[in-house]
Amino acid sequence: MSKYLPKGIVRGAYDKAPSVAVGDGHPAWSGSGAWARLAEEATPGRVVAIDTYPGSDLPGLQRELRRAAPAALVIDVEDAAALAPEAIESLIADNLTDDRVFGVLDHRVLGDFYDSERLRRVAELVRSTDAPVILIGWGATLVPVEQDLVVLADLARWEIQKRQRAGAPNWRAGNGSDDQLRKVKRGFFVEWRVADRHKRPLFDRVDYVLDANASMREAKLITGDTFRRGLEIAATRPFRVVPFFDPGVWGGQWMKDVFELGDEENYAWCFDCVPEENSLLLDVGGTVVELPSLDLVFRHPRELLGEKTFARFGAEFPIRFDFLDTMAGGNLSLQVHPLTDYIQNAFGMTYTQDESYYLLDAGDDAVVYLGLKDGVDPAAMEQALRTATTGAAPFEADDFVNAYPAKKHDHFLIPAGTVHCSGADSMVLEISATPYLFTFKMWDWGRVGLDGIPRPIHLDHAVANIQWARDSEWTRANLVDQVTEVARGDGWVEEQTGLHEFEFIEVRRHWFDAAVDHDTAGTVNVLNLVEGAEAKVESPDGAFEPFVVHYAETFIVPAAVGRYRISPHGAGVGQRLGTVKAFVRGTERATDG
Repeated sequence: MSKYLPKGIVRGAYDKAPSVAVGDGHPAWSGSGAWARLAEEATPGRVVAIDTYPGSDLPGLQRELRRAAPAALVIDVEDAAALAPEAIESLIADNLTDDRVFGVLDHRVLGDFYDSERLRRVAELVRSTDAPVILIGWGATLVPVEQDLVVLADLARWEIQKRQRAGAPNWRAGNGSDDQLRKVKRGFFVEWRVADRHKRPLFDRVDYVLDANASMREAKLITGDTFRRGLEIAATRPFRVVPFFDPGVWGGQWMKDVFELGDEENYAWCFDCVPEENSLLLDVGGTVVELPSLDLVFRHPRELLGEKTFARFGAEFPIRFDFLDTMAGGNLSLQVHPLTDYIQNAFGMTYTQDESYYLLDAGDDAVVYLGLKDGVDPAAMEQALRTATTGAAPFEADDFVNAYPAKKHDHFLIPAGTVHCSGADSMVLEISATPYLFTFKMWDWGRVGLDGIPRPIHLDHAVANIQWARDSEWTRANLVDQVTEVARGDGWVEEQTGLHEFEFIEVRRHWFDAAVDHDTAGTVNVLNLVEGAEAKVESPDGAFEPFVVHYAETFIVPAAVGRYRISPHGAGVGQRLGTVKAFVRGTERATDG
């Protein structure tokens, strides 16, 4: 019998592999069929460029191409023309810094990592042969030669991180055995930025897209037209990205039980809507193709985000939903996030990681640490923290930080600069701004990470950002229990639950047992079904097929959708349901109610 399953909820109903149906008339090839299709395109006198994402299995790609097209000349462009690893290291040293976690965003383009003369020599080699030529690698399209066919081999960031944990190095780096945090840092601050800058212009010209997330032998292939059509469909109707789950030193048991997860000892995180990391699945006639969900953000930013949100943030999805599970687990690290001015000057990010904790579930003794106690002496607290980092004495958090009782459906607001952490026995839906890497840990309760290494503490960064005036009085008045009813109708109530005026995200909660009308009002909406078994999202004018969501599932409603309706469905009929909805404050257009 489940210890955590809410009444009326079916264990495992949470969909861990949601997909977007592309519709009929679109081909897809898998495994040997995919390689045979590419081999058919590699005919004498033709040049095929397969541009990859850093982290792709280039040896596997080369092996499958040579098996399928033995007459073709396969050229690894990285090996032939990229800068030497030591030259790349020198070029990006200032961006990587000496810190394990934090670097500075890189604004280079991929051509900066290539030798133009060697690229020219590759082009001469291509022109000198009558054999079919296949250029492969990150930067294959940089070769200055006419390319008859362009293929994008795409890869999600989460898959890259899993490969790195298994020993894969960064791009052209001999760091396979290095600290995983440093590998992610190099990806986040340099490689992924450059890679996204490189691939965006390819979207209009690609003839095929290769799903490089699985083994190359089982890779899947779709046409460029199918790729573009799938993203177009996703931008005009509700959808979900693919959640991924990860264990942690403080992780709990709630998700493992309710979502029927695997064999890990615990699960700490679920990234349920982090388009920088998540994948988007396209169902192409029964063949499911995995793409980075960022491709949708890049391809259709106006339709997805809305004109005003796009004007404010560019092609970046600014809202993040994720789960933090400490049920039968431990406290998160005591932490603070950087102020906007600090994150801009120190790391090159344009906006910061404001956030909030929505309690999806909570044990009887659950607390949220939030803000400082009245009368705290900053110098004394800093000294106690620094002493704790030496191991001489633990940091007595309860002497300095408020611990507010937390119960199911409470919402705690956490603007940047506020000391905070979730305590044990909580199931938190974290609603926040997207820059997810910028957590300055101050105290980690004397623990080490799952790898046996102490997790990084960043006291200097933290102390520079703590807002010492956010004491008990201020946090109670501004960050705790900020619920206001704003509207009601037949069978529904709408409440405003946050966020703080310093934060750009607005959150509305709806309780309902009948249909509720919503409107994106010109900006993207992100929602989660926080109460009840099942709901249906519909278009009042039939613009999209009805979309069914289950308990705890996060879903995205693109700005282009406009009006939509949510109502109880299936096992949710007869229940009191609840959704929380986040959107960018100040970007919504006026509606007529």
